[in-house]
Amino acid sequence: MTSPLRALLVDDERLARVELRELLAPHPLVKVVGEADGVASALERIQALQPDLLFLDVQMPGESGFDLLARLPECPFEVIFVTAYDAHALRAFEVNALDYLLKPVHPERLARTLARLETGERPKPAPPLGPVRQKLAEDDMLFLENGARSRFVRVDQIVCLCGAGDYAEVVTADGTRTLSPRPLKEWEARLPERMFARIHRSALVNLAFVERVDRSLSGGGDVHLRGLPEPLPLSRSHASGLRERFG
Repeated sequence: MTSPLRALLVDDERLARVELRELLAPHPLVKVVGEADGVASALERIQALQPDLLFLDVQMPGESGFDLLARLPECPFEVIFVTAYDAHALRAFEVNALDYLLKPVHPERLARTLARLETGERPKPAPPLGPVRQKLAEDDMLFLENGARSRFVRVDQIVCLCGAGDYAEVVTADGTRTLSPRPLKEWEARLPERMFARIHRSALVNLAFVERVDRSLSGGGDVHLRGLPEPLPLSRSHASGLRERFG
């Protein structure tokens, strides 16, 4: 049997490192040989331990995970970013990272990433994607992850978002539906206000995709969106706001 890959965990949150250790424990391919809570300590551990694999957080106090990589004269190990922020996904692939995992890390998703270590396969960042914690712009790229599927999507290609409990279903112009672990309220706070409007307590729509609005006698109605076979309900409480948006 081949020797396991020696892994270093770099994350300023101790509990995040503990959780990742536990997730890696069932995988004999990887052996955790050390931890670091920031860039300075990571540089020391890398020199001392010579790891084969780095699990690297992006945002840490002082310097980021990207700063760490920039300070290394060479990078003779694989890098897997593990972070709560999806805003840096494209940049992660630009620095040739093996993968980009969003917290909380799902065991199945981690298993697929580790399988790439054995096959040498790298994720192909299809349509570019990007940010999700700061306010978004229309041309920002989002990293949407849903179980076995991960992809990049531009904000202006989102047709609508529908609430699903603590989750939100994101529908894009190509007809793909992705379940996001972020609630609709968080999406509403981050999406560009001049492009998206709430039409119901459980639905946000991209105004650029609205084809027509059918009003009902009760004051609500239906919103027909380009590319969607069925309209979304318009609540009475949001009808006047939508009417103002269209002048």
